[in-house]
Amino acid sequence: MNVRVKLFALTQDLAGTDEVLLELTPPVTIATVRAALAEARPTLGPILPSCAFAVDNEYATDSTTVNDQAEIACLPPVSGG
Repeated sequence: MNVRVKLFALTQDLAGTDEVLLELTPPVTIATVRAALAEARPTLGPILPSCAFAVDNEYATDSTTVNDQAEIACLPPVSGG
């Protein structure tokens, strides 16, 4: 199945794009997406463990199952003062 991951802020800058298309074999979880994203875009590798993910606008954990046609967002950590 094809999974489209939307990137924002720092992840977008590091990847050089606003989304990444991944071809994955089901069953797919966020942990699968995280690993595949690190392989597809090695520049994201160091920051991915700190990123949150959302599936269809709901925060997701590594064990969350991803269905075909789901909208996935990779949200980088936010810092501020």
